Amino acid sequence: MQASELKIVGAGLAGCEAAWQAAEAGLFVTLYEMRPLRNTEAHRTGMLAELVCSNSLRSDEPTTGPGLLKREMEAASSLVMLTARESSVAAGSALAVDRDIFARIITEKISSHPRIKVVRQELSSIPEGLVIIATGPLTSQLMAEEIARIVGRGSLYFYDAIAPIIDADSINKDEVFCASRYGKGGDDYINCPMNRAEYEAFYDALIEADTAQLHDFENIKVFEGCMPVEVMAHRGVDTLRYGPLKPVGLKDPATGKTPYAVVQLRQENRQKTAYNMVGFQTRLRQPEQSRVFRMIPGLHNAEFLRYGSMHRNTFINSPLHLNKDLSLNARPDVYVAGQLSGVEGYIESAAMGFIAGINAVRRFRGLDVLVPPRTTAHGALISHITETDPEIFQPSNINFGLLQQDSESLAVRDKKKKRLIMADIALRDWAEYIYKILPTEKICQERNG
Repeated sequence: MQASELKIVGAGLAGCEAAWQAAEAGLFVTLYEMRPLRNTEAHRTGMLAELVCSNSLRSDEPTTGPGLLKREMEAASSLVMLTARESSVAAGSALAVDRDIFARIITEKISSHPRIKVVRQELSSIPEGLVIIATGPLTSQLMAEEIARIVGRGSLYFYDAIAPIIDADSINKDEVFCASRYGKGGDDYINCPMNRAEYEAFYDALIEADTAQLHDFENIKVFEGCMPVEVMAHRGVDTLRYGPLKPVGLKDPATGKTPYAVVQLRQENRQKTAYNMVGFQTRLRQPEQSRVFRMIPGLHNAEFLRYGSMHRNTFINSPLHLNKDLSLNARPDVYVAGQLSGVEGYIESAAMGFIAGINAVRRFRGLDVLVPPRTTAHGALISHITETDPEIFQPSNINFGLLQQDSESLAVRDKKKKRLIMADIALRDWAEYIYKILPTEKICQERNG
């Protein structure tokens, strides 16, 4: 193999997407991944692009932020989106994948690419030359220290939570029913209905349960979208009923009525042998999870295949340190992609991997930076992580509130119609951006050749 022209540190979704785009554009890539030589708190295998839960790619509706972002990525021949479609499992209006199949396909595609070399090694310093740092939210301490050396006190930390997974055979099917909210996508979710007395007893036990202590960092920041269920419960007795346990759009066939509250379970794999507790990210101690969560109807004898937990998440104060092309101010030959760049979520991380990969190619070839318009999902994310006031910056998922509107959408008050218009504008402007980027990089010729 020829000497590598681009080095990428981290082989999660962002690193793999960046490597794929750069290699397809003609660059030789060395992709560094420390697993399985050194594992993390959340990962279990040495496969590339390993996901923590099945529904990590969230809504597939084009009038939602994640759905729009997916459409843009598919238009740009995203490896992550191609693989997600190939490994999908039923999840109503969401895009869920079989985690093992998803990671195995990406591992095979990346490892067999003639211009990508995968090196299993933990790096303690950022390599010289053209580099993309995509080490993810679980960046090792050595690499975190190296990044902090470059960006100073701009490196921040908060904790992320994951939900329990339950063995399907341990669910009492007589106490639950299968349905999707509002009938979207078929009977894809197992629903555990609660009456008022059951909910209030569960709520009281939840807020009194013992939580695990976190000692790693003094300043603990929790991303709102992954708020532990017990923390959410402390905001008020009805908070969960208007959040992850909301019964709206569901009717219990046993009563013909809408339950007081509903706990939803989402299939974790194609075999339907495991189910994820939707919205039940938690930092409760394991014995407490068994005690409290088994109070839920249908889960009295639940067998936990994985308990919920919290883990460290790392990101930089991007508005202070990143340029529009995702390169570092202090080292313009170093790009930052994925959650480390200040976006939140797997699909957003992969999208920033795409942008970093394309821009690294352009820098190598001496081409000007081209930034996606703010009317697109990609452009909106870039704007968020580079233009937000650094004093209040926090990671964000993609949402329509980040997109720039034009006069046409601003004139519409109906939310659904407004989003349809914004989505059409986003895809039109994204197509124009891709037309400028891809032919210039000769990616189309490379792929067809």
